[in-house]
Amino acid sequence: MIDLHTHTIFSDGELIPSELVRRAVIHGYEAIALTDHADYTNLEQLIEAGQKAKYLESEWDIRVLTGVELTHVPPRKIAPLAKKAKELGAEIVVVHGETTSEPVAPGTNAASVACEYVDILAHPGLISEEDVETAKENNVCLEITARNGHNRTNGHVARLALEIGATLLVNTDTHAPEDLITDEIALKIAMGAGLTEARAREALKASAKKVADIV
Repeated sequence: MIDLHTHTIFSDGELIPSELVRRAVIHGYEAIALTDHADYTNLEQLIEAGQKAKYLESEWDIRVLTGVELTHVPPRKIAPLAKKAKELGAEIVVVHGETTSEPVAPGTNAASVACEYVDILAHPGLISEEDVETAKENNVCLEITARNGHNRTNGHVARLALEIGATLLVNTDTHAPEDLITDEIALKIAMGAGLTEARAREALKASAKKVADIV
């Protein structure tokens, strides 16, 4: 299992990084990104914390990636903030997409997929065909999520991504210990979104490729 969207007590998660990572190891994770909710007020602190958590890589057989999830950031501010995150050392930049379960500002999806510094658009809700096409052009991955509420539109996201050829991956958006899953469950979530088993396995491989591409 590779999970590129998780949260700790540094935003609204329940676990400190070491406990989250340890529990991920027990679930068979090969890599995990710590992507706490970020805006201009806390970006530096989150990236610094994520970098400190890398000490766990020398103790357990897991890759720990420093990341953030830009959350409810005004669309015009997403690109400059994503760039700043990368400059500060973020290895994964996720943007909190226009999920149907929260009042995310319209235009968030469009701003995210157009940004070269964004890696993943999380739970993008009823994303438009145009935005999926832009995600494909800019190699922004679209998330199939395991998280209740946000997962209502997994089928819509999967269908458009397949039609247009955008990259899909599976994340948990973990906030609590019980949110962590195995790769077997991730495969079922992808298939539950309407993917064939072969396509579902491609989504899991996309996460591995994203990790491999990080120098």
